[in-house]
Amino acid sequence: MPVKSTQNDGYVYHPTLRKHKFKTASTHKDTVWERLLSLYSLPDIKNPRIDRELYWYLEHPASLAIIQQRAEPYLHHILDEIEAKNMPGELALLPVVESAFVPDAYSKADASGLWQFVPATGKEYGLQQNAWYDGRRDIYASTKAATTYLKELSENFDGDWLLALASYNCGKGRVRKSIERNEYLNLPTDYWSLDLPQETDDYVPRLLAIARLFAHADEYNIHLQHIPNKPYFEVVDIKSPLDLHKAAKLANTPLYAFLKLNPGFNRASTAPEGPHRLLVPAAQAQAFKNNLATLPYSERVAIKQYNEKRTTEPRFQDKDQEQVQTAQLGGDKTRTNLAQYKVRSGDNLSAIANRNNTTVQSLRQVNHLTSNTVNSGMRLQMPSEAKSNSTPLLASISKPKATSTQVYTVKKGDTFFNISQRFSVTPKDIANWNSATLKTALIPGRKLTINSINPQLASVSSSIRLISYKVGQGDSLTQISRKFNVSVADLRKSNAATLVKGLRPGQTLKIIVDNNQSSS
Repeated sequence: MPVKSTQNDGYVYHPTLRKHKFKTASTHKDTVWERLLSLYSLPDIKNPRIDRELYWYLEHPASLAIIQQRAEPYLHHILDEIEAKNMPGELALLPVVESAFVPDAYSKADASGLWQFVPATGKEYGLQQNAWYDGRRDIYASTKAATTYLKELSENFDGDWLLALASYNCGKGRVRKSIERNEYLNLPTDYWSLDLPQETDDYVPRLLAIARLFAHADEYNIHLQHIPNKPYFEVVDIKSPLDLHKAAKLANTPLYAFLKLNPGFNRASTAPEGPHRLLVPAAQAQAFKNNLATLPYSERVAIKQYNEKRTTEPRFQDKDQEQVQTAQLGGDKTRTNLAQYKVRSGDNLSAIANRNNTTVQSLRQVNHLTSNTVNSGMRLQMPSEAKSNSTPLLASISKPKATSTQVYTVKKGDTFFNISQRFSVTPKDIANWNSATLKTALIPGRKLTINSINPQLASVSSSIRLISYKVGQGDSLTQISRKFNVSVADLRKSNAATLVKGLRPGQTLKIIVDNNQSSS
């Protein structure tokens, strides 16, 4: 159907495609960012709804850093599908809006996965869902399904990708009905003129805002993490069921990282009836195939695994603990007796290294970490040079660390937690340094002393954010939960006292964003 152009709030919408050469691309050669921006082709639009979304991300820079970290394993593959189907590159960023790139994200509406398929639409596009396997969470299958679905939607609307995106969010029937209403009233029928649900009104502008931020990262002072333009994983045909714990060990990959690539399986082994494929880190794919070839068929799956649900924590009994530790350490049996540390909320690698008299580099090497990100609940092996608390003086003498004292001025909305993340220290440390407690009110303008080691913007390496959100007119818990990709149950739990009499405009909600935890 033809789409009439319109003029919105003083901003002009031109339904013509564009081809850009962005400065961002030129400064990130041979990365996914250069490739992504080369595929941009959506209309160049100025609209206050886009600006609102853009300003939100600029006020929350840590969210962009976290999104990049989560996207790294998947973005190259998504771009392969986008390019193969000749789709706008901006659509590769749709999982930012749908799931914040959390591979096993789940919504109250029963949508799941990076692309947030509801069960019926998932089945329509070939995504199996059973007790063993949910294709909506399968990175490989769901990406193919989502790009196919989006391509079909664009064809239904004569190539208008904004209407296709709106339909992906609220259904093509709802969009068609709104178009027909505007035609009857002789009103414009482009996306910006339609009467759609509030969530859909925010949905498309949010994607366009994200796309603009990455396109002009240098101008907006946004750090783009180096993500090479090469496959992160390889799809391996395993031909028959395989225990996921053994698969991770065969791939010399930490279990939590292996499951991030294979979140579609509900149990501790792959499904008996398939699919018989696994995504394996590209660097480990050949070793995985070689190791798998030497594994006797009878040892692929233990009988108990057929009744065991999948978990990110290995479910071995005590007698198998050595096997667990060996798997976590990539097969190095000489280190099975090393101490473990369970990551707590608010921790970061720098603080953990300081607490255990070791270094960030050693922690990353021993635990096969590809970045500085750690998530609450993870168990880290301590490097062999880490000493017990009985010899902290010796450790500090042998490895002196340069400290830096800074003065930080409290800003509106600051908490001990978000300030601690900025400087790679703990909230309790900040309170102690400033003769305060964690319950002390932080008044804007107050000067805080920060004693930090290698000060840095640690929020980049943290998967946790604490956000204060003021409830607006028309807000619902469901809308807020989708905006921040948290569950309604978590919102209620974090704001039990505030919500005793229900949700009302003007209330301030505490929102704890830690979506990585469920997938790692």
